[in-house]
Amino acid sequence: MARLKDEKRRTLSSRTWLERQLRDPYVMRAKREGFRSRAAYKLAEIDDKSRVLKPGARVVDLGAAPGGWSEIAAQRVGAKGRVIALDILDMKPIAGVEFLKLDFLDDAAPEQLKALLGGKVDVVLSDMAANATGHRKTDHLRIMALAEAAAQFAREVLAEGGTFVCKVLQGGTETSLLAELKRDFETVKHVKPPASRTDSAELYLLAREFRGAQDR
Repeated sequence: MARLKDEKRRTLSSRTWLERQLRDPYVMRAKREGFRSRAAYKLAEIDDKSRVLKPGARVVDLGAAPGGWSEIAAQRVGAKGRVIALDILDMKPIAGVEFLKLDFLDDAAPEQLKALLGGKVDVVLSDMAANATGHRKTDHLRIMALAEAAAQFAREVLAEGGTFVCKVLQGGTETSLLAELKRDFETVKHVKPPASRTDSAELYLLAREFRGAQDR
């Protein structure tokens, strides 16, 4: 196994994480194939099975940095499609991707995104995740708050027939979100692509065939 630089100065959790990264076949594959992160394969595997990224589609990627999902989206929608990515962190340019550096939870962010879009979109992707605190219940609530904000944005910008893909965590508090999505989309299900680590509580919600904006 490759030795870690400055190993003695790292915490145990940091060493464990880095050692797992070095052994991870998806990390090695991403480096070999030129993708920015192993996360690219999560979206690729979801799309291989569900075919949500169609040529010419208009896509919004929330929580995009470092850009793995945006890379896959841009490849699959092609030159006639459009991909707009947003993150609070910087992201190096990607061909075919328009990037906004914004905090999605900022009150002004959704409206700025809508102004840039200039119309409805076909797919809203969200791989957003809050910084982990180490407290499982707190981390779950924080990521579900992001998921609910993304879902609300998706309902406002998706065209009829559109698709919403969003990261969640297993834990039980997503019941209300699932109920809302089932009301607004024809099909809603959990998916766990092979690239998502088996020991992770991470899941993705796949909501398809948006019924269109409805009065609440």
